[in-house]
Amino acid sequence: MSTQFKDILYEVGANAVYITINRPEVFNAFRTQTVEELIQAFRMADEEKSVNAVIFGGAGDKAFCTGGDQKVHLSEDGLYGPRGMVGLPIEELQSAIRDCRKVVIARVQGFAIGGGNVFATICDLTLASEKAQFGQVGPKVGSVDPGFGTAYLARILGEKKAREVWFLCRRYKAQEALEMGLVNKVVPHEELDAECESWAAEINQLSPTAIAIAKRSFNADSENIRGISFMGVAAVKGFYQSEESREGVRAFNEKRKPDFKKYA
Repeated sequence: MSTQFKDILYEVGANAVYITINRPEVFNAFRTQTVEELIQAFRMADEEKSVNAVIFGGAGDKAFCTGGDQKVHLSEDGLYGPRGMVGLPIEELQSAIRDCRKVVIARVQGFAIGGGNVFATICDLTLASEKAQFGQVGPKVGSVDPGFGTAYLARILGEKKAREVWFLCRRYKAQEALEMGLVNKVVPHEELDAECESWAAEINQLSPTAIAIAKRSFNADSENIRGISFMGVAAVKGFYQSEESREGVRAFNEKRKPDFKKYA
């Protein structure tokens, strides 16, 4: 079974639902339509009774996801589009991933940067190719992902390491991400699909209700972060409409170093 979308691919396989961002020409960066389609896809996957897992990935060989499409972000009001507090309903998508009763496995074959790094963080499990790279970029382009991108990351990495990720915007190779606790397993690049399928097949033998209860109980411990996220996104909306944030977007698109101090 397959369902047609424009920005993503959706397919139900023998052991998992496959949800794939299909924008390799922009390193699987997302725009409003991408986020809307992903929300619909995760809600469909939540109702799929034949499997216990979702394998969430990005098309092509270079990127899992590199966050928001900055060319779309370059608009008069500083927002991404007409939906959600920042022009795309990113907080709804993050909730859809967490609320999905399936085990969501991030399949990271390349760059998981910015919002893509947040997706890898909030997925239940993350499997990575040895070629994968992780990291944040928000402060480089006048952006930030408060809530699950920050507070929940600190739950996984610890406060000091999470702050390093955001305050320095470095790139971390797959093995480093594994050692940090951001990744469950790293495999040779050509073995990633088989490894994801193997994990999904193992999960598919288990009780779906038990898995759903376990996932809900894990999430309950960090559910307050959803509130932090909603408040933080409201703050980000105001930030995006500032000249400081717009300078970051302009500089990114013009391939130059931003002059944030000019507008701060």
